[in-house]
Amino acid sequence: MSFKDLREFIAKLEEVGEAQRIEEEVDWNLEAGAMIRRSDERGLPAPFFQKIKDYPIGYRLFGETLGNCKRIAIAMEMHVNTPVKELIEEYLRRKQKPIKPILVNDGPCKENIRVGNDVDLLEFPVPMIHDGDGGRYIGSFHVTICRDLDRDWVNWGMYRHMLHNRNTISIQAGPQRHIRKIQSQSWEPRSKPMEVAIAIGVDPVLNLCAASPLPYGVSEVNIAGAIRGEPVELVKCETVDIAVPATAEIVIEGEVVAGETMDEGPFGEYTGYIGGHKERRPVIHVKAVTYRNNPIITIGCEGIPTTQSHAIPSVTWAAELLDLLRARGFPVTGVSEFVETVSMLAVVSIKPGHADMVDDIAHAIWGSVIGRNTPWIIIVEDDVDPFNLAEVLHALVSKCHPYRGIVRLEHTSGMALHPWLSRHEQKYLLGAKAYFNCTWPGDWTPSEIPIRCSFENVYPSSVKQQVISMWSKYGH
Repeated sequence: MSFKDLREFIAKLEEVGEAQRIEEEVDWNLEAGAMIRRSDERGLPAPFFQKIKDYPIGYRLFGETLGNCKRIAIAMEMHVNTPVKELIEEYLRRKQKPIKPILVNDGPCKENIRVGNDVDLLEFPVPMIHDGDGGRYIGSFHVTICRDLDRDWVNWGMYRHMLHNRNTISIQAGPQRHIRKIQSQSWEPRSKPMEVAIAIGVDPVLNLCAASPLPYGVSEVNIAGAIRGEPVELVKCETVDIAVPATAEIVIEGEVVAGETMDEGPFGEYTGYIGGHKERRPVIHVKAVTYRNNPIITIGCEGIPTTQSHAIPSVTWAAELLDLLRARGFPVTGVSEFVETVSMLAVVSIKPGHADMVDDIAHAIWGSVIGRNTPWIIIVEDDVDPFNLAEVLHALVSKCHPYRGIVRLEHTSGMALHPWLSRHEQKYLLGAKAYFNCTWPGDWTPSEIPIRCSFENVYPSSVKQQVISMWSKYGH
């Protein structure tokens, strides 16, 4: 059975040593964020804060729900040490059978209801996560939900939300993001404010799917049902026509008025830097908030690897790229996105083929919605394990010609959060891309291809078997 809520998931993490209750009082102002950042950088358990300064006992914070691939494996009810390659294949296998949600009459998220003038988001211990952030962020690991009025589609995404005051928050989402397209194409032509809901503290599979690069028009909640193996239970909101996870810790309901903006950012981001600049962003006017007794706010403490913004793409984004390339007919044997490369590098392994295939693969990735913001690509042959960083680096320095093997593109689409872009490029979403061809040239004869000097390649089978048997006696 899948986890019914965040609390069941945390209990499982505690059981296997992937979560740690912190009983000492911590300050919502930077101290909790610093504790989480330390846990990310040292590979420590996810901290679960039980006492927050200035707030009643029972109001809690939980950091980095899916901060590594072990926690993703647990969320998917797989063995904690499942290799990333297997997580990717299992994600793709389950995804083939979407399961629609079911609507229930009530749920734990309705234990407390505040509407209209009774709304005060400051009653929650919203954290100031990084020194340098533009403000306190109530939405750093959550699900943002909106409806397309022109089709039977509900979009679930993850867009950061900065708290401005008791009933106003902002939303950071570029013009290419689904929620912005829904607003401009579905709500604005009707001269209506767009209804939104934000669910904080849910079964982490819901976060996993909300943060995945699913195509426009695909309802993430159906894919979440597929990954869970059973439907997600939803309950109707109080003031907007949206259904939300019934076991969410906190649900925020509101409206976005077209053209209305407030300052948002900067924010410590997945790139490992304080990301972006203070900009005018759309505003959500909060109409209601519902929450469980003793609510838990989940936090994404972005920064240098590893965070959940690195772990999630290493499974879901890599899986979607693999699916894309397979559908195009390329002889791809694996796709990886290492957590260390913060979602900006894809490694693709292929069976040798025609001379132009490497170029075709790179442009297929960049021409897709999934890969358009992946500026770096390394393409290797299938004798290199794309999930083994040491093998990939060796292929890079031994197979990639420093001049002919690096193909660069200028004046491409960019992403404002890429730290190496100039301010002008960030403002106008201009960028550059490059791929590294780490395959042997197609016009080389077999005798010209160097022999790889490894245990697997340069010893006869009888010797290898003897050595493996000998090492096994020593427990290796």
